[in-house]
Amino acid sequence: MRNIIIILLFSISCQNVFSQKSLNANEIKTFKENVITLDKNTKTIVSDFTQYKHLSFLNNDIETIGKLVFKTPNVVKWEYTSPYQYSIIFKDDTLLINDEGDKSNIDIGSNKMFKSLNNIITNSVKGNMFNDDEFVISYFKSDGNYLVKFVPKDESMRKFIAVLELVFSQKTTDVIEVKMIEPSNDYTKIIFKNKTRNTTVNDEIFNN
Repeated sequence: MRNIIIILLFSISCQNVFSQKSLNANEIKTFKENVITLDKNTKTIVSDFTQYKHLSFLNNDIETIGKLVFKTPNVVKWEYTSPYQYSIIFKDDTLLINDEGDKSNIDIGSNKMFKSLNNIITNSVKGNMFNDDEFVISYFKSDGNYLVKFVPKDESMRKFIAVLELVFSQKTTDVIEVKMIEPSNDYTKIIFKNKTRNTTVNDEIFNN
């Protein structure tokens, strides 16, 4: 019985590995060009999302639901609506937090780490993170989509994010999933749905 279980586990592992096929140089070039073009033509992004927080000491992932709003140049609002009310806004080097009416502002302009995290979060929403100076980047086809893995080169950043994985729609090259894996192998996975670009977004949305 033990051997059968081992064989089954090995088979599943191989399926996961072989479902990812590396892109060749021409495919990478075309893919990046399409993502960058989409980014340049994007003024706003509005999307529903479901977030899964995986912690090794819990049996089930923590699931939350909310809405993302992005507006150029770099303003992002993450609004969690279920099972609790909570919002985070990255705006003008300031982090605005609203925890069910308890509001606070944090200046992140002088903190290099917070600014880097802000840039990663913002760019992961848009998909344009192709900075070879900051990341070791790998490109794959996976389950009918594109999977891009970003490993931070900065040691201090790797204390927070070991690997960042973005899943892009192969049809639209739009980001449909973000997964931030921590050094402990705990992770946060965000799945976007009902995403729209270039709809009207009022600045008042980004007020705390």
